[in-house]
Amino acid sequence: MRTGIFVGSFDPFTIGHDSIVRRALPLFDRLVIGVVGDNVNKKYMSPAEERMETIRNLYSENESIEVKPYFGLTVDFAKSEDATFIVKGVRSVKDFEYERAQADINRKMSGIETILFYAEPHLESVSSSLVRELAHFGKDVRMFLPEKMERLKD
Repeated sequence: MRTGIFVGSFDPFTIGHDSIVRRALPLFDRLVIGVVGDNVNKKYMSPAEERMETIRNLYSENESIEVKPYFGLTVDFAKSEDATFIVKGVRSVKDFEYERAQADINRKMSGIETILFYAEPHLESVSSSLVRELAHFGKDVRMFLPEKMERLKD
């Protein structure tokens, strides 16, 4: 069974994250979305359990997607899930350089490969931190969230 992991804080889970999941799915029998647990050094819009539940509901009809809490090193989480690939998204050269270095270290430590998905051009500026900031100032952020997420909240 080919298993990949896609990890992040997903605070919130954006249309950019959804794009990566949908594009990665055909490569795997099982895709585990690892949601970073609450970190005392970071302020989250919503608790980890709520973020996980939102993502589970978003993909409830897809049996090949699992959503789990994630703590510690990505390679350790990958090993615990018997994953052979780490899935990452990159929006810019800055993202690429960071993820390239991480992929190299992860491969050296564990033999696990990283697959980079480039952001679709219309999603390059979408980030969770941008969405959090806009929401903080009372702006409507629905255009940056997967459509089904809004229907789930209604």
